[in-house]
Amino acid sequence: TVKQFKGGQSNPTYQLVTPKRKYVLRRKPPGLLLKSAHAVDREYKVITALNKTKVPVPQTFCLCEDESIIGTIFYVMEFVAGRVIWEPLVPGVTVEERRQIFDSQVAFMADLHMVDYKAIGLEDFGKPGNYFARQISRWTKQYQASETEEIVEMNRLIDWLPGNIPDDDSVSLVHGDFRLDNAVLHPTEPRIVAVLDWELATLGHPLGDFTYHLMQWRNPDSALGVTPEAELKAMGIPTEAEYAAAYCARTGRDEITNLDYYFAYNFFRLAGILQGIRGRVRDGTAASEQAIEMSSRVRPLAEAAWLYAQKAGAVA
Repeated sequence: TVKQFKGGQSNPTYQLVTPKRKYVLRRKPPGLLLKSAHAVDREYKVITALNKTKVPVPQTFCLCEDESIIGTIFYVMEFVAGRVIWEPLVPGVTVEERRQIFDSQVAFMADLHMVDYKAIGLEDFGKPGNYFARQISRWTKQYQASETEEIVEMNRLIDWLPGNIPDDDSVSLVHGDFRLDNAVLHPTEPRIVAVLDWELATLGHPLGDFTYHLMQWRNPDSALGVTPEAELKAMGIPTEAEYAAAYCARTGRDEITNLDYYFAYNFFRLAGILQGIRGRVRDGTAASEQAIEMSSRVRPLAEAAWLYAQKAGAVA
């Protein structure tokens, strides 16, 4: 049997059930697509390489680039049994389990960024260096190719971000879209057993990747972003500062500077990602009903990005 999973706005995802076991199939969506989007072949490559490390990923089986089979390229990996939790406050667990689940998330990010990507065959997985400049260019092009209305803040960010990139040019493997609902938790234990949705993975800047994840504590669309710190602590959830400190401790950093710039960049980037979905809603190639709701968030994200840019020194 075959059934489609919810989520996966970019690449439709299906469960395949055979008499002996379950598999997962990820494929490119049909229709006219942006040039750099929906790279399931890259997703397959990075997951396969990470099977050699302690980073938790599913086992992969095959990549099919023959579009005559099901209409687009696809790959097949194992179905990892466990829990996918969509609510960032992690309801239904004890305070101690919730604390361990957050610790498992920050451990994943640190372990990923410490991977020797050259040793696992990913030296050519991206262009090392100038990550922010390349990403700003990429999401600017995607935003403009999918543009449905003029958003003044996006235009200001497109002008300001490239000339104000922090000097630190670290390079690591990055996930690009890590949050709790992109992970599978063990069926009963408070730990991650597999991280999914590697479509945006590349060689990039670890702090760009981590602060995208950290953005949940600032995002008004996230329950983490609107719950008072005292309530978070009572639930076993670290504050933003505590979570960042845990990441620094695991990666040997003293602190994270230039946070306002990183948040400006990441809110801009997320706006660019969702504008791509918005353009596909317009063109009739969006992958799910949730896409319409997601696309309505572009303007508020752009406005938030510009506020952080102003905190980092931008002037209109």
